[in-house]
Amino acid sequence: MRTATIARKTNETEITVSINLDGTGAHKMATGIGFFDHMLDQLSRHSLIDMDVTCKGDLHIDFHHTAEDVGIALGQAISKALGDKKGIRRYASSDLPMDGTLTRAALDVSGRPFLVFRAEFSRDKVGEMDTELFREFFQAFAMNAGITLHIENFYTDNNHHLAESMFKAVARALRVAVEIDPRTADRVPSTKGVL
Repeated sequence: MRTATIARKTNETEITVSINLDGTGAHKMATGIGFFDHMLDQLSRHSLIDMDVTCKGDLHIDFHHTAEDVGIALGQAISKALGDKKGIRRYASSDLPMDGTLTRAALDVSGRPFLVFRAEFSRDKVGEMDTELFREFFQAFAMNAGITLHIENFYTDNNHHLAESMFKAVARALRVAVEIDPRTADRVPSTKGVL
């Protein structure tokens, strides 16, 4: 089983993340931020990665530490569960339409973390969550998962759909990228022999 649990405690947050890469998308989220929980639900459901995320953060200050630290812990869990990455498909992309919104996520489980984020919100908040924190989450996630992640929104007419399309597109790409390819299950998908 490709599973991992990460516990992370700082002066700002206390987080436990458990995942199963070969799951069914079962999820339980409790970050204290309703819209963020909704987005993490989408990430789990559409990637088919089982996720249990609990965070007690300093929400009385703002939501920044919670969003960033959940990204760190979730990325670390993904990296740990992948192990030596033997047999994974490695690359994937997904174009995700939601009504008048179209967003693409492309990723490489490369061990070389990088984020390209091209999306602009027309409001400062969706629900109670600051829209600038979506980039912070994906930055922390990509850096700690060791993936190259590109997220680009082509157009949108709804800020909720913009955020949701990003999480669903990343989820759909992640689902494919971390799957075991039965044709190459015994080797790392790199000419270097290591990722």
